[in-house]
Order: sequence, then C-alpha cells, then structure tokens
Amino acid sequence: MLHQQLSSLLAQTDIALTELQQQQLVQYVELLDKWNKAYNLTSVRNPSEMVVKHIMDSLMVAPHLAGKQYIDVGTGPGLPGIVLAIALPDTQFVLLDSLGKRVRFLMQVKHALGLDNVTPVQSRVEDYQPSVKLDGVLSRAFASLQDMVQWCEHLIDNSGRFIALKGQFPEQELESLPTGVHFEQKISLEVPELDAERHLIILSKD
Repeated sequence: MLHQQLSSLLAQTDIALTELQQQQLVQYVELLDKWNKAYNLTSVRNPSEMVVKHIMDSLMVAPHLAGKQYIDVGTGPGLPGIVLAIALPDTQFVLLDSLGKRVRFLMQVKHALGLDNVTPVQSRVEDYQPSVKLDGVLSRAFASLQDMVQWCEHLIDNSGRFIALKGQFPEQELESLPTGVHFEQKISLEVPELDAERHLIILSKD
C-alpha cells in the first residue's frame, strides 16, 4: 500500500527514483512508525500521512541541492536528511540532533537501509565542528532564519549556503537577517497532496 502510494505521488513530480530507493523510503516510514510508538519521534502517527508530510515534503528539496557535503541541523528522526540521502546517494549528509534517542533511531535506520552516506551525530549545533568543508546547512522546522544563521555560521565557508525548508514565506524573518548574510533565492515547492504552502529559502554569506 505505501509503495503504491509513493509511486503515485512520485508520478506527479519530476523526481525519478529507482525501485531500490523507493523500497528504502517505504522501509524508513515503517521504521519511523515502529519506533514512534516508544520514542515519540513525530506527531504524525499514520504511515500514509508520513509519506506525504515527511517523505514527499523532504524529497522536493532534492533537485535544488548542488553540493556534495551537507549537514541537516535539528534533524529529529532524519527529516529531511535521511530522505535526501536516499534520493542523492552520491551526496554526504551529517544528521545532527541533540537528543540521544533520535540519534539512536538514525543509527538504526542507517544500518537497516545500508546508507553509507549518512553520519548521525549527537551534539548541540553550536558545539559541532565539521571535519570537512560543508556546501550547505539544511533545516526543516528547526528555528528562525536568524537563529539558524547565528548557530550554524561556523559550519560553512563563504561559498556555503543556508537552506531552510519553510511553510509560508517568512517575510518578517528575512527583514531582520543578521549582517554578513543575504537572501539569495526563494523556491516555491509543490508537494503532491499536501494542502499547505512550502518554500525553500536560500541564504548565502556576503
């Protein structure tokens, strides 16, 4: 059922995934559903809803990632990082969260799905020092743009990007960006069967 649902949603987008990638996404939803009962990883309880609200919502970001090294800050149960790692197997993702139970879940997902391009890390974002230069910081429902920039500035160099997945266009947040950072682009995302606005906000250093 979930596989059919995912295939039909993908058919409404320009995103092409292999059979294996689709199986991995379905397996991820099943793990999320199973672990959610004990770990309370997401407020979305229904696996079919997870496919729309988590999987498709995260997948729509994939075509807009150009680099090869990203960090997903405040990843929670791996959103959007796990989904993007499945869709972009040649791109490396650090999945950062401060809660041990979430990171334990991410380790389980990495192992079960055979994902060698994800590195789950338990840390506060301010304390984390990446071992390689990162092309971008990703966040989904993590913080305001101001906080994201302030907490994550040390994670990227001058060519890196801040990429925030937002609902409504965050006009007020953009008006009060910290100095040294500018608004580069907004991308409106159309998530199949999701009745809500979605915007990708891209910021870069001056």
